[in-house]
Amino acid sequence: MKKNFTLALLVILVAVASCSFTNKSFENDDKDKLLLDLITYVLERGHYEPKDLNDNFSSNVFDDFIDILDPTKRYFLASDVREFEKYRFQIDDEIKNTDITFFNIVYQRLMKRMDEAKEVYKEVLSEPFDYTIPEDINIDYKDQEYASNKKQLKERWRKQLKYNTLGVFDNKINNKLVESSTGAAVGEGGDIASTSVNLKLENVNGVLKDVTVKEIEIASRENTKNTLDEFFDFIDDFERKDWFVQYINTIVDEFDPHTFYFAPDDKEKFDIGMSGKFEGIGARLQKKPEGARIVEIISGGPVWREQSLEVGDEILKVGQEGEEPTDIVGMRLDDAIKLIKGPKGTIVDLTVRRVDGTIDVISITRDVVQLEESFAKSATVKKDENKYGLINLPKFYVDFEDYTERNAATDVAKEVERLKQEGVEGIVLDLRDNGGGSLKTVVEMAGLFIKDGPIVQVRSSGQRKEVHEDKDERIQWDGPLVILVNELSASASEILAAAMQDYKRAVVIGSKQTFGKGTVQNVIPLDNIVRSNEHGDLGAIKLTTQKFYRINGGSTQLEGVKSDIVVPDRYSYIDLGERDQENPLGWDKITPADYKIWDGYIDFEVAVANSKKRMTNNAQIKLIEENAKWLKEQQDDVIVSLNYDIYKNKTEKDKKRSEYFKRLREYDSKLTFESLKYETELFTKDSVLREKRNRWHKNLAKDIYVEEAVNVLRDLQLNNIKHSERKLASVKG
Repeated sequence: MKKNFTLALLVILVAVASCSFTNKSFENDDKDKLLLDLITYVLERGHYEPKDLNDNFSSNVFDDFIDILDPTKRYFLASDVREFEKYRFQIDDEIKNTDITFFNIVYQRLMKRMDEAKEVYKEVLSEPFDYTIPEDINIDYKDQEYASNKKQLKERWRKQLKYNTLGVFDNKINNKLVESSTGAAVGEGGDIASTSVNLKLENVNGVLKDVTVKEIEIASRENTKNTLDEFFDFIDDFERKDWFVQYINTIVDEFDPHTFYFAPDDKEKFDIGMSGKFEGIGARLQKKPEGARIVEIISGGPVWREQSLEVGDEILKVGQEGEEPTDIVGMRLDDAIKLIKGPKGTIVDLTVRRVDGTIDVISITRDVVQLEESFAKSATVKKDENKYGLINLPKFYVDFEDYTERNAATDVAKEVERLKQEGVEGIVLDLRDNGGGSLKTVVEMAGLFIKDGPIVQVRSSGQRKEVHEDKDERIQWDGPLVILVNELSASASEILAAAMQDYKRAVVIGSKQTFGKGTVQNVIPLDNIVRSNEHGDLGAIKLTTQKFYRINGGSTQLEGVKSDIVVPDRYSYIDLGERDQENPLGWDKITPADYKIWDGYIDFEVAVANSKKRMTNNAQIKLIEENAKWLKEQQDDVIVSLNYDIYKNKTEKDKKRSEYFKRLREYDSKLTFESLKYETELFTKDSVLREKRNRWHKNLAKDIYVEEAVNVLRDLQLNNIKHSERKLASVKG
């Protein structure tokens, strides 16, 4: 199977390696041009459906790149875009000739406009906003025109900043003002522009002082200014190479939404996300003007174990053991993180400003930090006299360097075995919000629930299909099985759900359809395919090389997996999924694989029919449907009033409506969830884990989708041949 998986990748590597990318003479921007030449070569020869580099392609890149750089249309002028227009149909020729003139011109103009914008926003925010005049703003910028001159551009900034500040202003009134001096509640109508009204605001020292609406308006503008100062400080950290990566990915994205170029640092982050582990101190950091602030401590990591730091502490300097520390104030966050991370067992010395203002030097021994919340976890659930199991799988993870180290298939197998030992009579596999991951784990995981047979069909461009099978005749779980999905279940999740659905091995419950990502990507390190490279790490490209198909022959691309039992959720009417992405590949069908329907259920359709009846008459489901329609209305409402009274009236109505839907969180299924024995033994040493599991179980008890999954398990249990056979054998024994 591994050979089949890597066949397309090997073809690409051999083809690309046969061509030298160092024989061209690049006078300037050598690495950028090398990167462009290399990536387009790989795309043209390795992508599943390579695009023609023509005028249409060029025009799409033109529009998309400018939109990515200036989505709210508050940097470029219409005259800038007209000047760029001469390149609209030349970008394809530039790519073929390894020319980056278009990028250079747009980048240089953007830097100029951003410098000008720093002065514009400060000028706009130096003057008070009048929230009594009748005006509004359209926050859907896509079809709006660019400003024709700097006066119009400043007006666009004014409206956008007024909109940003209006929300801050309203929050300050709602959260910090007690009441007006006349005793009337603030924010219930009236002329808020009046500065004669005396209001009470609690300051940071907890002392009440008198302030006016005017002063609140000033404070709100200052808040918006500080936010923009931080934003431009962040942007100032961007180097030219970071903007060029944006340009490269605009080109790459025209092929399909899942083909992507990783700059060297991004490739490392991708590996961390897929493997679920990294070596470091176990803390998430946020850039601040005076260092890097700790915003989360990861359970199980060195910082968590040693209790040496807390959220809110700021790291000022980083030193390797025995060496002079490096000041990270003003340093890019990614660069600071590189200094902090390091191999397991090494020591890093951190100069830290505590939350209370004191300065300490803390020495921490680095270790492997497991991002355990991305790993499989399970619980038992009791309904009446029956016990069932639930396995939550957030992603199909794998350790790229060592598959046997940890992977989703092996972990799910362990959870299944543990649930069997608990005596469960059915299992729910929760794949909601699971965006996919390693395809290899899908085949192995599906094999846990069937005797043997095909799981997924894969086809490369212009090649015959390959059928990936479970060849292990052992069945780890032959009892009732339900799979939960939603619109965010994608890729590998869809392969597993589709296979179990085609075999009629499991009942799929969830959204009308899943995400609809039916393509396979390979990550190709670009350094591996360049004969000689003097430019350092070139990063990698995640390339769509194959398409996968259900064993019934249909692709999951665009259409996804349609649930056996459709249950509405908050995303039901919101645009989500592959069909709402830019440049998705199309749906098609190939010949089905040779497979046999699961013979474990007496009447599979009865369980589905019973569930649909329950859902039709369920009051909670009707409320979810109502909420979904309201969320769609909110999403479509893009005209916002900048008059405070109108704005306030609208927000109050929305707040009441939102409060109405909070009843969804009050639902109680009356089901009882418990951790497995091995986990409860860990709770005595890990109170954080216990708290996480308790919170999870409380949420599960409010989850009507889980409740219905358990109801379906009950129906399947009554109609399960394997269960009947075991029961009969037990009686005879």
